[in-house]
Amino acid sequence: MSISKLAYVHPDAKLGKDVTVEPFASIYGDVVVGDGSWIGPNAVLMDGARIGSKCRIFPGAVISAIPQDLKFAGERTTAEVGDGSTIRECVTINRGTADRMKTAVGSNCLLMAYVHLAHDCILGNNIVIANSVNLAGHVTIDDWAILEGNVAVQQFIHIGAHSFIAGASLVRKNVPPFVKAAREPLSYIGVNVVGLRRRGFDDEQVARIEDIYREIFVRNSNVERAVQNVIAMPRSHERGIILDFINNSPKGIMRGLAE
Repeated sequence: MSISKLAYVHPDAKLGKDVTVEPFASIYGDVVVGDGSWIGPNAVLMDGARIGSKCRIFPGAVISAIPQDLKFAGERTTAEVGDGSTIRECVTINRGTADRMKTAVGSNCLLMAYVHLAHDCILGNNIVIANSVNLAGHVTIDDWAILEGNVAVQQFIHIGAHSFIAGASLVRKNVPPFVKAAREPLSYIGVNVVGLRRRGFDDEQVARIEDIYREIFVRNSNVERAVQNVIAMPRSHERGIILDFINNSPKGIMRGLAE
């Protein structure tokens, strides 16, 4: 373990093996840091921070400050970062409220500089959030999603796995899995074929996904009618994931190409 004499580490903080804490970092008492993590200069881990192993927390990041939510009543909550994740300069991750009791970032994620995660956001694994993205409270993002720079996400939004959202987009509706999204208002612009192939999806899987979204977004059906048409398609794992996502989006999904 390497802790700079110029850092502040509360005696109650729990630091694992081979943790490095650089000068002027601050670690509060109710904090846990996993083995092999690096806490950079001027990073601040406040009460409720739970950092996994082999994480990198860059200068100026603030993890587990209290929520910017007027309903917050001081409940004991956490802000969690999974193993192998990187939190770049000046990222802010607020801890949870009574709704979910935590804000959480999964394993092997990259949050680039100036990202803000509000209270009760839940992120899966292998997610990339580019510079200056802002997530309002209660946002859920599934595994392998990528959000380009300056994206703004409204509260209670769900972004599906393997999706890709273009830079400076405003996200006001749920974004289904496997798609690319852009324009204003946010719209379907195709299947995230490049990302899917990089992650081992074969030609047959990609074709099935394209067929499903062609029915939902391209043929100008309303979503309810399109879903019935998709249900009539041959069963597949991908079809099940897409239908489950849509059926659990009571406030609707983003619009299609022809709308």
